[in-house]
Amino acid sequence: MVKPGGICPVEGPCSAAACCIIDIRMPYFMRLVLFLFCLMALVESRKSRRKRWTGQLEMPKQSHLYKKNLDVTKIRPGKPRPLLRVDDHDFTMRPAFGGPAIPVGVDVQVESLDSISEVDMDFTMTLYLRHYWRDERLAFPSTSNKSMTFDGRLVKKIWVPDVFFVHSKRSFTHDTTTDNIMLRVFPDGHVLYSMRITVTAMCNMDFSHFPLDSQTCSLELESYAYTDEDLMLYWKNGDESLKTDDKISLSQFLIQKFHTTSRLAFYSSTGWYNRLYINFTLHRHIFFFLLQTYFPATLMVMLSWVSFWIDHRAVPARVSLGIMTVLTMSTIITGVNASMPRVSYIRAVDIYLWVSFVFVFLSVLEYAAVNYLTTLQEQKERKFREKFPCMCGMLHSRTMMLDGSYSESEANSLAGYPRSHILPEEDRQDKIVVHLALNSELTSSRKRGLLKGQMGLYIFQNTHAIDKYSRLIFPAFYIFFNLIYWSVFS
Repeated sequence: MVKPGGICPVEGPCSAAACCIIDIRMPYFMRLVLFLFCLMALVESRKSRRKRWTGQLEMPKQSHLYKKNLDVTKIRPGKPRPLLRVDDHDFTMRPAFGGPAIPVGVDVQVESLDSISEVDMDFTMTLYLRHYWRDERLAFPSTSNKSMTFDGRLVKKIWVPDVFFVHSKRSFTHDTTTDNIMLRVFPDGHVLYSMRITVTAMCNMDFSHFPLDSQTCSLELESYAYTDEDLMLYWKNGDESLKTDDKISLSQFLIQKFHTTSRLAFYSSTGWYNRLYINFTLHRHIFFFLLQTYFPATLMVMLSWVSFWIDHRAVPARVSLGIMTVLTMSTIITGVNASMPRVSYIRAVDIYLWVSFVFVFLSVLEYAAVNYLTTLQEQKERKFREKFPCMCGMLHSRTMMLDGSYSESEANSLAGYPRSHILPEEDRQDKIVVHLALNSELTSSRKRGLLKGQMGLYIFQNTHAIDKYSRLIFPAFYIFFNLIYWSVFS
């Protein structure tokens, strides 16, 4: 070991004492304890010298990729400091309770007009509904005058306007991926409350001009509990409060105009309420109904006229054509009524379809009349041939009446008899049954009487004339009807 007065290998404040105390005469265990004690003193002395050289403690070097910001929402030991003093007030009361009515501004942005239903008489719309008001209870100190934005969880803890949709059938707030609700609070207490809603509301439609109609629908907003003495609901920026997407379109309608209005609504049991209106006008596209209703109906009417050019003896052809056109018109009328509400008044499309149906039905009745008159004429001819089996020796074909009861047309039917029925010249004097020779003057006078008194009878007896006049009368009246129809309803 080290002798007194020699060089001690241990440095430090206790090196001299350690060197003097450590002696070979000390027990081994004591020498080991003293050695460890001197070693620990040496380490501590070097740490103190390093502090004096640098003058400060070493801090871990932070990465340049991450800069830690102060988390103001962290709850620190001691008394917590809330951002909004929600627990200090009773938010079941409206702002300035007991004072004047609180003004609540509203603006709407229409995202889409999803559907229009004529059967249910309603429409479906998706929109962004925003409310603006001031609640001094939510004011907070801020040096930067920046607002704070929250989601729907704070809405349940503070007061918000109780606006609802009047005459709505169904409505919901979107919740994908979370509730589509936003709350923005400004330092002075102003609040912006926004939500995304889809609503199905009633629309009173007038179908008297359907499908050449225009419909005006309204979406109405109103406070449910607060009258105009407690809450004043108004459009925040007038007509500019309603904004629409330029891409909004419907398959059957053209959206002509969006505009806003407001008025007071009175309930006998509760009082007066402010009500806001979102009005929009829809004009129906006619091209779809031209292809699906008007053109098929017109073609069926024109197809029924084909029977006028078919021989009246072709009974199966004319009957089947008439029945087919009548059944097709019935199908078209049924299809149109199935997609429409059951209204108690006549619509424009009903007028067109039923008039077309009448024209088709009249074409069937026309053939029934032709067939009936043809049957009567054949019966008269049969009786005439049975009464006069042979007409011989006729001087000319100007015979007007035979036996006082037959006309010239009936007499002319004898032209179909074969020559074998005509007697020879020598037997004519004995076998002639009737022979009336009329001179030219008497024949002319009789013909003039026929033209004056029996013209109507001639038309009905000549079945070919009925078809001939129908070819002109039916198209002329149908064209006249179309001119009046489209001039009135278009």
